[in-house]
Amino acid sequence: MTGLANTNGRGNKQALVRDEILGRLDDLQVGDALPSERRLATELGVSRPTLRAVIDELVREGLLLRRHGSGTYVAEPKIALPLTMTSFSEDMTRRGMRPGSRVVDFQCLAAGAKLGQRLQISPVDEVWVITRLRLADDETMAIEWLHAPRRLLGDLRREELSDHSYYELLRERQAITIASGVQTIEPTVTSPEEAELLGVPVHSPAFLFERTTTSDGGEVVEFVRSVYRGDRYRLVTELRPALR
Repeated sequence: MTGLANTNGRGNKQALVRDEILGRLDDLQVGDALPSERRLATELGVSRPTLRAVIDELVREGLLLRRHGSGTYVAEPKIALPLTMTSFSEDMTRRGMRPGSRVVDFQCLAAGAKLGQRLQISPVDEVWVITRLRLADDETMAIEWLHAPRRLLGDLRREELSDHSYYELLRERQAITIASGVQTIEPTVTSPEEAELLGVPVHSPAFLFERTTTSDGGEVVEFVRSVYRGDRYRLVTELRPALR
């Protein structure tokens, strides 16, 4: 690539630098390093501030990963997360990835007032309170805190949730089918505990999901709180005109 230094307009120059770097990424693999900023700026014939602005943009978009003191690398592609009523396991399998889970905590507790209200059960009713790491091809993608009425799966065992989805267990054991849910999504950053579990720096960008799910019989079957890695996910939703 030549002639960028003579391109008129800062925006045009950055756009051309961006196109050139994106073209180079097509020939690189995930984890490959880019040349140093000094070398790359010389090769492209642009100033380092102009190059750095482009690289910063590509880092924000999740295409590049900057490691302080080491360099800039090709990042793992983000997973498009559709806002649908599918389990994590079903979604990863559909993408050709191998889903998995690691149970971090497994308890049976009284629901209490707030959780009982969410699950529409008595505060004294027992609930499963389960923390899982959700994996894709053995890489940690999310932390999930599952809260579910114990009466739905009274004999649930910890190891079952390592290789089965909760929805699958409901369907196979109780013939319960998921019908609908209400979900909220917020941008957040990881706490020290969350960062350690996810294997990312503290205060890394993330998505916070909270979902209450109902069966085809109208029974609330779960309340789930999940934190998904922001560097590995982008949200996708299908929009249609409202019917009048």
